[in-house]
Amino acid sequence: MIIGSQSVVKVGIAQMDIVTAPSTIRTSGLGSCVGVVVYDQSKGIAGLIHIMLPDSKVAKSGTMNIAKFADTGIPALIEALKKAGASSYKLKAKIAGGAQMFQFTSSNDTMRIGPRNVEAVIEQLRKYMIPVLAQDTGGNSGRTIEFNPETGLLNIRTVNQGVKDL
Repeated sequence: MIIGSQSVVKVGIAQMDIVTAPSTIRTSGLGSCVGVVVYDQSKGIAGLIHIMLPDSKVAKSGTMNIAKFADTGIPALIEALKKAGASSYKLKAKIAGGAQMFQFTSSNDTMRIGPRNVEAVIEQLRKYMIPVLAQDTGGNSGRTIEFNPETGLLNIRTVNQGVKDL
């Protein structure tokens, strides 16, 4: 966590972090993964988590990376934001990713990782009554996202589709 100086904090796959304005937070490589930004704009604080899988029940026993899964990562991110001074009743979310990166001929649900990730993320945010103000999900292209907690804008760069702000 970086406080006070303007910088870009990079979040890797299955990782999470928190920034305060004027710093921004970014993750890249969002294919079937979902980037979830949860923020309190009034305090200029935001957290970003790069979710790989919807459900931790598939995890092998031993040390589990909570940031890898929607059902464990989102509660941990919310808790970290509250510890850093965010007000839980002011939290809002923006999400991006969840692409179907490969075409499958079977209708096997386990191959629909992207759509299942999006569903799991939305379910977790709903459980904590955090509104999803904007989302750019689905499709079949990778994304890089960067969030500015000062402006509340989520910048999304999509492969072969340009740039937009939500």
